[in-house]
Amino acid sequence: MKQDMIAVLDLGSTKNTELARAIRALGVYSEIYPHDITAEDLEKSGNLKGIILFGGENRVVDGSPVEIRQELYDMGCPMMSIDHPTSKCPQKLEAMPEEEGLKKFVFGDCKAETNWNMKNFIEDQVELVRRKVGDKKVLLALSGGVDSSVVAALLIKAIGRQLVCVHVNHGLMRKGESESVIEVFKNQMDANLVYVDAQERFLGKLAGVADPEQKRKIIGAEFIRVFEEEARKLEGIDFLAQGTIYPDIIESGTKTAKMVKSHHNVGGLPEDLKFDLVEPLYYLFKDEVRACGLELGLPREMVYRQPFPGPGLGVRCLGAITKERLEAVRESDAILREEFAIAGLDRKVWQYFTAVPDFKSVGVRNHARCFEYPVIIRAVNTVDAMSATVEQVDWQVLLKITDRIMKEVPNVNRVCYDLSPKPTATIEWE
Repeated sequence: MKQDMIAVLDLGSTKNTELARAIRALGVYSEIYPHDITAEDLEKSGNLKGIILFGGENRVVDGSPVEIRQELYDMGCPMMSIDHPTSKCPQKLEAMPEEEGLKKFVFGDCKAETNWNMKNFIEDQVELVRRKVGDKKVLLALSGGVDSSVVAALLIKAIGRQLVCVHVNHGLMRKGESESVIEVFKNQMDANLVYVDAQERFLGKLAGVADPEQKRKIIGAEFIRVFEEEARKLEGIDFLAQGTIYPDIIESGTKTAKMVKSHHNVGGLPEDLKFDLVEPLYYLFKDEVRACGLELGLPREMVYRQPFPGPGLGVRCLGAITKERLEAVRESDAILREEFAIAGLDRKVWQYFTAVPDFKSVGVRNHARCFEYPVIIRAVNTVDAMSATVEQVDWQVLLKITDRIMKEVPNVNRVCYDLSPKPTATIEWE
């Protein structure tokens, strides 16, 4: 293994990620584990240099205080505890140490080296994947999103064509996204890629459906069915790869923290499809995932793909989906993304997109009355998606975008800019 590692054990702290990232900022890799991890499993992590017990306000679970196994104290590894009164560690701190105190433990006590970087992380994960998978095949649902794309690139490096990628085009992708997946992974990286054109199938299921939540359920359920059908066609698949990252784990709930929202990748597959999981990005944060993708050679536009809802353009084509309005969303969104990139806003704005509602208004085109759709532009910034502010886009940029949409997108005669923050509005138009 290329990297030294400091283990952070979750004994009820709400700042586990803050501590792990502080250690990584020193150039040393760190992972967060549940309090009841065994010594055997901890040793499997490789190059373990030290253990930190991190207690806090959630230290009591089901009426009993949490504690580590005695066997961990017997490992002979340097240990320190923070806010954990029942600790048997020689170093017991009441609060998370400042940088100098953390350096003393990491470099002085643990003798760790500054070898945490993406090149070493990738090499370690390649070794771990090869060790786990052997000569078996791995299945991955490749959406084209950041997480699944980075997992695909890493696994291709590790096991080549033992990885089988399934890309389902449900007809609700942004312009050029399915084509980009094929170009990058099949043509450039020689991936074992199965492309499924299910556009008509999805649009048929969505015919006449206006409620956004119902759309989400239909799209999610149909994706599972399509993916299951493709999985059953394949032989010798033993593993399922997922783009799970550490924020997903936190949001889904831990042994000492309640669920924020459930995490899903390819959730809901039938139990008879018995796959072991491969999740090489499990302990990374989103910015680290992007750094990993760049190190693996993925295109910047794929690595920095902005947040995109699971149901895709299905929730941005407001009301019952029609091919006419779906195409208007896709084309106007492509123009918006292109012009934001030219203006340098693609690196500044957290999320930006267009939406097309299911009503028309009177306009004038070619000196005659027209009755066509409006396009709504949304551009917001946020830290945690719980609240959002509106990006104050330069007037000349907005005028240029408007002019292009009016000239290039059929069936559109108005462009509106959404000035609503969250709350009271939401980020998406649903």
